[in-house]
Amino acid sequence: MAVDYLVIVVYLAGMLAMGWWGMRRARSKSEFLVAGRRLGPAMYSGTMAAIVLGGASTIGGVGLGYQYGLSGAWMVFTIGLGLLALSVFFSARIARLKVYTVSEMLDLRYGGGRAGVISGVVMWAYTLMLAVTSTIAYATIFDVLFDINRTLAIVLGGSIVVAYSTLGGMWSITLTDMVQFVVKTIGVLLLLLPIAVVKAGGFAAMKAELPTGYFDPLGIGGETIFTYVLIYTFGMLIGQDIWQRVFTARSDRTAKWGGTVAGTYCLAYALAGAVIGTAAKVLYPNLGSADDAFATIVKEELPVGVRGLVLAAALAAVMSTSSGALIACATVANNDIWSRLRGTVESPSDDHDEVRGNRAFILLMGIAVIGTAIAIDDVVQALTVAYNLLVGGLLVPILGGLAWKRGTVYGALASVVVGGLAVIVLMAAHGILANEPVYYGLLASLAAYLAVSLATPATDAAVLAAWRERLAGRSPELASEPVPAPQ
Repeated sequence: MAVDYLVIVVYLAGMLAMGWWGMRRARSKSEFLVAGRRLGPAMYSGTMAAIVLGGASTIGGVGLGYQYGLSGAWMVFTIGLGLLALSVFFSARIARLKVYTVSEMLDLRYGGGRAGVISGVVMWAYTLMLAVTSTIAYATIFDVLFDINRTLAIVLGGSIVVAYSTLGGMWSITLTDMVQFVVKTIGVLLLLLPIAVVKAGGFAAMKAELPTGYFDPLGIGGETIFTYVLIYTFGMLIGQDIWQRVFTARSDRTAKWGGTVAGTYCLAYALAGAVIGTAAKVLYPNLGSADDAFATIVKEELPVGVRGLVLAAALAAVMSTSSGALIACATVANNDIWSRLRGTVESPSDDHDEVRGNRAFILLMGIAVIGTAIAIDDVVQALTVAYNLLVGGLLVPILGGLAWKRGTVYGALASVVVGGLAVIVLMAAHGILANEPVYYGLLASLAAYLAVSLATPATDAAVLAAWRERLAGRSPELASEPVPAPQ
C-alpha cells in the first residue's frame, strides 16, 4: 500500500498547490467568484463535468449498479440529462445575465429585491447540505486508505477543500477541478471499468451469473426513474453551484456547447458506474451494503499503484462537488443574505476588500460544513431534503421567470413559500425519502405561481425592458468588474 499512499499524498499536495497558484489570479470579485468569466470550451467542459459528478455519482452510482444492475445508471443519467437541458435551452441566456447568484437573477427579472431574499435563504440551505453530504463521503474513502476514524477523515478531507477554495476562490477550484476531471476519467473509465469487467469474466459470464433483471434498462422501476428526473434533472437547471459554473464561461457559445460536451460525458459515466457495480455483484454477491461495492472492488481487485489512482479518482469526485457547493454556499451567504441584512446590496468599489470578504465567507462556511458533516450521519436523507426544497421551492419561479413574461414578483414569492412549506409538511407526514413531497410540492408551487401572477399587476415595463437587455447581453459589466481582455 505504500505506493498507493504516495499517489494519494502527491494528489492532495497538488490540490493545495493549485489553491496557492489560484490565489495569485483572484484579485477582483469577478476573478474570485466566477474566474473572470473567461473559461474556454475545454476548461469549461472539464470543470462542469467535475462538479456534477461527485461522490454520490461515483460511489453511489456503483452501489446502485450493484443493487439493480444496468438500470442503476438512471440516477447519474438524469444528472447528465439535466446538464444537457440546461446547456442547450438556458445556459446562453444565463451566461449573458452577468450576475453572481440565482437570487440576483430573480431580482432582475421580477424587480424590487423581494423574491431574492427568500430564494437566497432556500438556496443557501441547499448548497450547505450539498457541501455537507460531499464532505461526509471523505469518511468512506479515508477509511479504506488509512483506516482512520470518521471525524478525523471528515476534518482532513474537508480542511484541504476549504484551504484551496479559500485561497483562490473559483480560479483555484477551476484548476483543481480540471485535474480532478482527468484523474476521474483515467481512474474510473479507463482503468476500473475494464478491469472490473475482465475480473468478472466478461459480459457473457456476467449475464450467465446474474438474474435477467440486472440487464433490464428499466429494472429500477418507472416511479424511481420519474422521481430521479424531478429531483436531479430539474435540480441541475436551477442549482447555484451549477449556475455559478455557467457564469464562468467566456461566451454564451462556450456555455452552450461546453456544457453539452460535459452532459454527454455524464451519460457515459453513468453507464460505467452501473457496469462496475454489476461486475462487483458477480465478484462479491453478499456485501453488507451496496455502497461498499466501490471500495471493495478497488481494494481487492486492483494492483498496487492503480488502486491508489482509482482511490484518488474517488477523492477527486468528492472534492470537486464539495468545493463547488462550498463556494456557492459562501457566495449566496455573502451576496444574497449578509449584504441584504447590512443594507448594502451594491458592491463596494474596493476589489481587494470584496475578495477578502468573500474569502472570509468561504472559510466561515467551510467550518460550518465540516462541523455539520461530523454531526450528521444519514447522507441520503440530508441530500433528499436539500433537493426537495430546491425543486419544490425554486424551480417554478426560476424557469417561469425565464419562460413566461406574465410572471410577477408576488407570484414568485407565493411559489417559493407555498412550494417550500408543502415540501416540509409532506416530508413530515410521509417521510423524508417518500416521493410525495417533491411531487405535490412542485404542483403546489406551480399553482401558486400561476394563480397569484394572474391575480396581481404585471411586472413593470421598465423592469422587463432592463431584463430583456440583460438577456440579450447588451448590458455592461458592473463598474467594479472590469471586462477582462480576450485570451
